[in-house]
Amino acid sequence: MNEIIYLDEAAAAGKNLHLEHIEDEILNFGVKGGRASINFLQELRDMLAGNSSKKVNVTVKWDGAPAVFAGIDPSDGKFFVGTKGVFAKNPKIVKTTADLDTYGYSGGLREKLSLALKELPKLGITGVLQGDMMFSSDDLETKNIDGQEYITFQPNTIVYAIPTGSDLAKTIRKAKMGIVFHTTYEGGPDLADMTASFGANVSGLRNISSVWFDNADYQDVSGKVLFTDKETAELTRQLSRAGSVFQKINSKSLDELIRTQSQLASAAGSSFKTYNNSFIRAGKEIRDPRKHAMDYLRYFEDWWQTKMIAKVKTEKAKLAKQHKMKENMRIVQKNLRTIQQITEFQIHLVNAKSMIVKKLNSGAGAMKTFIQTPTGFKVVGDEGYVAVDRLGKNAVKLVDRLEFSYNNFTAQKNWSK
Repeated sequence: MNEIIYLDEAAAAGKNLHLEHIEDEILNFGVKGGRASINFLQELRDMLAGNSSKKVNVTVKWDGAPAVFAGIDPSDGKFFVGTKGVFAKNPKIVKTTADLDTYGYSGGLREKLSLALKELPKLGITGVLQGDMMFSSDDLETKNIDGQEYITFQPNTIVYAIPTGSDLAKTIRKAKMGIVFHTTYEGGPDLADMTASFGANVSGLRNISSVWFDNADYQDVSGKVLFTDKETAELTRQLSRAGSVFQKINSKSLDELIRTQSQLASAAGSSFKTYNNSFIRAGKEIRDPRKHAMDYLRYFEDWWQTKMIAKVKTEKAKLAKQHKMKENMRIVQKNLRTIQQITEFQIHLVNAKSMIVKKLNSGAGAMKTFIQTPTGFKVVGDEGYVAVDRLGKNAVKLVDRLEFSYNNFTAQKNWSK
């Protein structure tokens, strides 16, 4: 692999708090991001064709909530749990039940953290791990889906289902909580000084009946997740097309566009990334790069007119907003060719990514995954995958956005429980 990059400032600071989609890396890091995205997908292609030296590990993105940090605080040797607030300027590190009151936790989140504080010390965690909480015993339900009885839980968008007669179902029924660990933290002397490595070795943790746990490593349950020669050739064609378009993108134009977009601040809703996300929310595939670029210019102006200019009251404020809009529109219009090329590049990249996700879906999962719709349950894949370099420091997110992200906006949730 020629180059892999940190996906965001949080990762660069050693905290695994957020990952972005691989096709957006050209909008985050310019030429460097675009090149790294192609390289990563090439490595995944080689791995799934059986020709890789294992430079990339694949983990499953579990659709759990909340994110839980747990382990030993290096500053005092005491066990703690917490959410992403453990890395805040004023950290929320929960070591006793009283801390839950101190930090104002309430409702379902308080219940989940209280349970984690009681149960997770029993695992014998010696460092610090991050994971996604999948269920408490109160979340477990028995459902009949397409004539099959399952034990189910729905921490977020996806409904996870395990056949009731299976050994896994029996294990989960005994558990008071379930969690999937995916990140390891090391260093010190304080939590804020620790750095993240993607992946979690859970082999040394104690197996206890009250906690079902796992790591996020991808497991090919079919034993045959490999591309055929025909599939490898098609994936290579998509990556070659992406590379061909990428070579034509003017780096100065790209840098100017990224710099301007990063300065939108309160007008971030007018950004090209937000514009693209509006298609995901609507379940629409982007097909025509030229039209997409031209429509973005109209979207940009409409957004500013309705969201920024129309909401200020004085004529002076309106004129200032109009001036700012026109300044930004000039830059957008000047770089329309680059926006068109970025769109074409992303289309080919998404096509390649989708082939990889589909192949991974074909062998993944000890559990079945569904979403709940007004008319019943619909079979879906896992939330997605994270491809991690061999050092465990850098990663990219692989998600079928037209499936999962659309489902995330539209599926029936279970958050009220």
